[in-house]
Amino acid sequence: MQLTEEMGIAAAEQLGVRLTSPDRVVYPDDGITKARLVAYYAAVAPRMLEYVAQRPLSLVRAPQGLSGQTFFQKHDSGGFPDVVKQLAIEERSEPGTSKDHMYVTDAAGLIGCVQMNTLEFHIWGARTSNVEKAERVIFDIDPDEGLDFASVRAAATHIRDALGEWALESFPMVTGGKGIHVIAPVKAITEWPLVKDFCHAFADRLEVTQPERFTSNIRKAKRTGRMFVDYLRNERGSTAIGPFSTRARKGCPVAVPVSWQELETLERANGFSLETAADRAREKDAWPDYFKLTQSITKGMVEAVAGPLKDKK
Repeated sequence: MQLTEEMGIAAAEQLGVRLTSPDRVVYPDDGITKARLVAYYAAVAPRMLEYVAQRPLSLVRAPQGLSGQTFFQKHDSGGFPDVVKQLAIEERSEPGTSKDHMYVTDAAGLIGCVQMNTLEFHIWGARTSNVEKAERVIFDIDPDEGLDFASVRAAATHIRDALGEWALESFPMVTGGKGIHVIAPVKAITEWPLVKDFCHAFADRLEVTQPERFTSNIRKAKRTGRMFVDYLRNERGSTAIGPFSTRARKGCPVAVPVSWQELETLERANGFSLETAADRAREKDAWPDYFKLTQSITKGMVEAVAGPLKDKK
């Protein structure tokens, strides 16, 4: 679909969000304005909100557009419209102290964040109603420079199959960068420490079984010729790019959920533009069973995954 500034201005007015500087160019190399970005989020909101609504957010903001300074923000510092909600969450680093975290419930909330010059939406792996229990696990495949996308695709498929050995069905998302996220939804019954233990042990297991291919070590010096399996997003307060979020990168690529079958046909992780992502959001859901699954992570699974590694790491 063709996205225009007029569509964005009309959408903001309809949703009751005051849009300032609609003609400001946000992506200078691509001529994408703030209003056109609003038009995009209005178009994808019905699908995007399934995965982004009612979850604590961290936002990448760029008040002067992509040519200026960008920064990461998870607490409301003032100025956000009322359509962007707040939830007080206790800080684990400061017991007894709570800080307001932002979240959205509807399309107006998404547009309100864009009004505040948001270019990326990063989400917690939990809902605002139950922040202490994870509702998904995510593995971010971060390839070393020089590895092609075919290698990343193959790695994602391997991780899918490895998760399947533990009865966890997963779904792929191209990130709009250079990697793929492999995401497994889980019942929100397990607290974060156990979830992180499982994900850490799972990543370690990948490294032990295929050391020439994977590393679970975050240090780039350990990544040469391999792919870092980032399990660190699976802890309380950590976030990952949300489905259908734009990226603060040249070309304005979008993170898009895809099917495993389609993934095999893609040549890069940043191939979805505003228009193609908006079209995708109106098509058949690539993850039709995502919210139907009742799988979970248990203490027994953690012990089983970690057990064979004790003498090998």
